Amino acid sequence: MNQKNYILTIAGLDPSSGAGITSDIKTFEAHDLYGLSVCTAVTVQNDMEFTNCVWIEKDIILQQIEMLFKRFSIPVVKIGIIQSWEILLEVIQTLKKLNSDIKIVLDPILKASAGFTFHTIQDLDTFEKVLQNCSFITPNYDEIKALFPDKSIEETIEFISEKTNIYLKGGHRTDKKGWDEVYYNKIVKLNIAPITIKPIFEKHGSGCVLSAGLAANLSKEISLEDACRNTKLYTEQFLSSNESLFGTHNYQEK
Repeated sequence: MNQKNYILTIAGLDPSSGAGITSDIKTFEAHDLYGLSVCTAVTVQNDMEFTNCVWIEKDIILQQIEMLFKRFSIPVVKIGIIQSWEILLEVIQTLKKLNSDIKIVLDPILKASAGFTFHTIQDLDTFEKVLQNCSFITPNYDEIKALFPDKSIEETIEFISEKTNIYLKGGHRTDKKGWDEVYYNKIVKLNIAPITIKPIFEKHGSGCVLSAGLAANLSKEISLEDACRNTKLYTEQFLSSNESLFGTHNYQEK
């Protein structure tokens, strides 16, 4: 297999496969990529209920990563839930040591859709170092508000965009629902309106799908704006694929 076809997800295991590493793998495969995975947590959940999260030890996570890099060339990685920002920073630093040019898409999952809370920012210096080593961070509106509760969304966006690119998911917006915003190169803002005219249905793990889709598009070495628009299209196709909480992964490029 061509080395450019490999991509990595570092995230939790969702037994229902609607979110986490198995959902990411489905997204990668829909983009004609071979997905590798490192498990950071085993969750107890289905598509409607989340009751527990068992964290994988940091050393085991790092060993998984190092084993994969011994065998595969990995240009892009998507990261989901990790126990703490401190462990996340160690993971990112390890990735950078193994491939200094690696692109990292971080989905800052602070709270599961079923209500389970993971963690909050404890050390600003650690958080800043995480951001500075990522290519993209992909919060939704609830998540970006939760990162800095004392700041406005505009202040938080300004703070983060000085350090990394932001794909701000618009599914939780109250003003322009479904409108996404991308902030890149510190000063450029890209508005991405809803694309499909089909009905949009709520889906378990849709945030994971968007982040994995963005990572997949970045791995194809197309322009950043095209990568973001393709990601929006794929996510909306996923959301409109059926009326259940589980979407179908079947990418149809326009």
